[in-house]
Amino acid sequence: MPSIKTKIQSIPVLFVLLAIVWGSSFVAIEVGLERVPPLLFAALRYDVAGVVVLAYAALTYERWLPRGRADWVPIALGGVLLIAAFHALLYLGQGSVSGAVAAVVISLVPLLTAVFDHTLLGERRLDPVGGAGFGFGIVGVAVVASPTPGAVGSESLFGVGLVFLAAVAFGLGSVITRSSTSTLPVVAQQGWTMLFGSAVLHAASVVRGEPFVAGAWTPSVLVAFVYLALGSGVLGFLLYFELLGRVGPSDLNLVNYVTPVVAAVVSWAVLGQVIDATTVAGFAVVFVGFALLKRDVVRCLLRSRWAVADC
Repeated sequence: MPSIKTKIQSIPVLFVLLAIVWGSSFVAIEVGLERVPPLLFAALRYDVAGVVVLAYAALTYERWLPRGRADWVPIALGGVLLIAAFHALLYLGQGSVSGAVAAVVISLVPLLTAVFDHTLLGERRLDPVGGAGFGFGIVGVAVVASPTPGAVGSESLFGVGLVFLAAVAFGLGSVITRSSTSTLPVVAQQGWTMLFGSAVLHAASVVRGEPFVAGAWTPSVLVAFVYLALGSGVLGFLLYFELLGRVGPSDLNLVNYVTPVVAAVVSWAVLGQVIDATTVAGFAVVFVGFALLKRDVVRCLLRSRWAVADC
């Protein structure tokens, strides 16, 4: 058994590893979308990830099959919002914007989650500083989108809008599913959620008329797909819930502010893309918004420096 000190010291390592896995996934999505239709690509990704996670749950836990409404409702809600809606909107949006830009917009998730916590779960009302923080977040996305009068109908602006809606779907889904009364182990629940979401994505792909073309699966696309399914999907999931049990959801949400940095670096290294000053400025404004809205969490982290003890 590792000592408490060892566990504390490993938290930053796991945090950085999760940021690397999730941040680089935006670039992998961009590579795959060059040849494979977006909804089909997302659906197949979660077919594989869901099967692997569910197989792990079946081998690890005595109970892994859902029983009744209490188990199936959060699976369905999570499948629709956290898997299907989030990834459909994200992948469609990344057809028009780079992975680095998408990562900046997705960094709004912690801020949106906090706002939904306040409005849907009856937490304390937003004070003026918190309201200003939310406003900063919206302004940050607007800066990233750069909506000039001549570009209001541009493809890139439309892409940013889709990615923003993806962040809304994820924030809403995370709040709604948090009040779940399911007794199913979290690994099994997540595996079923992935498969439920992939089924919705497959249905949407069929409605959209997306074809499966074997020739589209080049070596680079296959590498991106395997990385998304097993790296970002399975390994990222395991890292996330390991950290969730150690630092809690508020602290862990800060990983969303490291992933854009990772996405920018990987985009430059793999695709030769250089992030512009406008995107960097927008990300900085989004981060200021979160810092204002969740200033108690930020203050706590600065004082504790990742200690396990609660602030």
